[in-house]
Amino acid sequence: MQELSDETLKIIAHKLTENLRQNITVDWSQRESVRAKLRLMVKRILRKYKYPPDQEEIAIKQVLQQAQALCDAWIQ
Repeated sequence: MQELSDETLKIIAHKLTENLRQNITVDWSQRESVRAKLRLMVKRILRKYKYPPDQEEIAIKQVLQQAQALCDAWIQ
């Protein structure tokens, strides 16, 4: 497995945060259609930067858990 550089990981984190902030809605955690859209967006970003496919599902789950923890501050 090829390791991603710290710079690539920073870019991924920045892109994920930027896109999540733009796409989070007040009821996103209750609406499956919105969660599916966010999962797809995260997956596309990870693939664009060649994130290891075997770790992709875990990363998507963690990103959405972190987004849920931070969403109150983002939606204001």
